[in-house]
Amino acid sequence: MASASLVQALRASKPAFGAWITMPGALHARTVAASSPHLSWITLDCEHGMISLLPGVSEAIQAVSSLGSSAPSAIVRVPATGACADTSTSWQIKQALDAGARGIMVPMVSTSAQAQAVVAAARFPPKGIRGFGSPFTDSVWGITPSEYLATANDGILVLVQIETRDAMTNLDGILSVDGLDGVLIGPYDLSLSHGYPPPSPDPHPEVELMIQKIREGAHAKGKKCAMFCTTGSQAAKRAEQGFDMINVISDASALTQGLAQNLATAAGQIAPPKSVGY
Repeated sequence: MASASLVQALRASKPAFGAWITMPGALHARTVAASSPHLSWITLDCEHGMISLLPGVSEAIQAVSSLGSSAPSAIVRVPATGACADTSTSWQIKQALDAGARGIMVPMVSTSAQAQAVVAAARFPPKGIRGFGSPFTDSVWGITPSEYLATANDGILVLVQIETRDAMTNLDGILSVDGLDGVLIGPYDLSLSHGYPPPSPDPHPEVELMIQKIREGAHAKGKKCAMFCTTGSQAAKRAEQGFDMINVISDASALTQGLAQNLATAAGQIAPPKSVGY
């Protein structure tokens, strides 16, 4: 039930390109979502971005879904980090999915128990513990409530982020979790957690080895592997390496780079290179 472009890309083993949204606003999200036919998915970032779970995510998802069947899939990164085995993150996952999200992403998951808790919170029984009752999800998806209940378990993409020391230690266990669709690599925190500087623009060689280990491990377990990039050239390189989902750029970065480049051109100058960060 994810957008056609994302489903088709994943089924054809083609790289699915995405964009990161950190700034609030329904029209802002809709503008990003409509920016390119190459865009298969967007991430609404409630962890480090300034988007609230409610009503921010709900309004953004409805604005994106108004683009029709060609709209990119809206994935929500929930605020919680290190999802707990006691399901303390489940209410955030529930709110994101009840708003009509096509997928959820949980940062800093470090154990298989945490990954299992994420999966359970995102699936209706008997596969999980998610409660049913939102009056809005079916209309956002354009189906009936009974159709949503019947298809949501298989139609929602569940991703966790690999970006801590413990996650690398427990990588095989995390990737073995049934119902987990894939992992996203957070190269900044992965670097920092191992004592290396953040990518500038490329990761430290030792971090790059970890990145490739995660990709190879995910594919060996039949999982998708997503990678966070900040430029088109980085994304093209990761596509050649076989990553399944690749974030190309963030809204804040695209906005500031575009303004800087055009204003520098108008002034007869060259825009300064992008600094480290999203």
